[in-house]
Amino acid sequence: MRILKMLILPLITSSLMSGLSSMDSKACGRMGLLTVTYYLWTTFIAVVVGIVLVLIIHPGTGTEMEGHRLGGGPVMTSADALLDLIRNMVPANLVEATFEQYSTDLVPMVKATAKTIESNYVYIMPDENNPKGGRPVFLELTPAPQVLYKSVPGSSKQMNVLGIVIFSATMGLLLGKMGERGAPLINVCQCINECVMKIINAAVWYFPFGIIFLVAGKILDMQDPSSIGKKLGMYTLTVLAGLFVHGLILLPLFYFLLTRKNPFTFIRGLLQALVIALATSSSSATLPITMKCLLENCHVDRQIARFVLPVGATINMDGTALYEAVAAIFIAQVNDYELDFGQLVTISITATAASIGAAGIPQAGLVTMVIVLTSVGLPPDDITLIVAIDWVLDRFRTMINVLGDALAAGIIAHLCRKDFPTTDETPKMSRGMQNVQNIPMTEVPLLASKDCIFEVIGDTVIERPTVYYNICQV
Repeated sequence: MRILKMLILPLITSSLMSGLSSMDSKACGRMGLLTVTYYLWTTFIAVVVGIVLVLIIHPGTGTEMEGHRLGGGPVMTSADALLDLIRNMVPANLVEATFEQYSTDLVPMVKATAKTIESNYVYIMPDENNPKGGRPVFLELTPAPQVLYKSVPGSSKQMNVLGIVIFSATMGLLLGKMGERGAPLINVCQCINECVMKIINAAVWYFPFGIIFLVAGKILDMQDPSSIGKKLGMYTLTVLAGLFVHGLILLPLFYFLLTRKNPFTFIRGLLQALVIALATSSSSATLPITMKCLLENCHVDRQIARFVLPVGATINMDGTALYEAVAAIFIAQVNDYELDFGQLVTISITATAASIGAAGIPQAGLVTMVIVLTSVGLPPDDITLIVAIDWVLDRFRTMINVLGDALAAGIIAHLCRKDFPTTDETPKMSRGMQNVQNIPMTEVPLLASKDCIFEVIGDTVIERPTVYYNICQV
């Protein structure tokens, strides 16, 4: 986990700056619009899938959850949470954004109340210490002061990934427009990106050992797994069923419809990233491995992967959105609270928005769950009902988050293939010689033109200056 977290910052900055600097602004705008639209659409569909399943299965009916409730406390409003998301898009201090992000804090304020005295006569009943009882006692009752909370600027000890992504993307686009003046910084970013990928290749050999002990430690922390499983069994099955439907049916279906390719062949190249997501439960920490799998196994264009994956790790949280919708309705069912159609729509919209602001860290969904619960008037304290089993579900929903990011990269690569006709590894051809790449080398070893000759080797056309050759008739 520490190795992966170490690589998040250099990977995001170098990937976006070097990737967007070499892209045309028009192509970048089209790709960005398609990416954000696809992410919002799939996240909303995930919420709808979760709501439908939890209404059909009813996991909270007849569930008894004594002993898990905690005392009340300050609750952040949905408006504050969404405004925090907007503020984090533009960090006030870029260095500070690498280790903490803006977060609204609630400070208690005691409201003074007038002292009122109520006359109450209480007769003391006989007991062992006072067998005869006693005379009536006059009591003065003063109501407790009312506690109000004031919103003040604060910070949270989490990397502001959203702010870093927006800053790096802006820098990359401007470096591309600067031309030769921006080339030195672009070269630095490309070198950093290559070094980070080499570190990832070396760290991959350690991951199997780390995964074993990471999961084993979480299992040992559970005091009574069987008891928790019985109480939250139907809730767990509902969440897993929703993740299965969305991750293995709907997302591959979208990939097939938009690309006309086999999605499971694509997913097979992502198995390593999915295993790391299952172990770390952090989509941001899995980002380096996902990048490696897309480039080496799935052969996605490097420029597209550098843009789509960091953005997806920040705003695309399909699994988290589905889980928050299921958890909110589960808590309502436990409390025998009937939700009307308007409240279900509110949950769907709020869960979509809250998942965008969720950090890519373990159990970040519990933080944004407060927004969803308060939007429909449910008690935020009941989040403690699902904390015991959340660490398991968090791993599976992170897998769906990572899978959604990777499939989105494949879809965007297919839709934008005309904007990226060549890659760094493919030799460029002149416009007039595009039709010669299928000519066998045995028949035409050399092709001559007015200014240069083109040598055909297999399917590759290599352009050579005419200074080294005599122009002759083929």
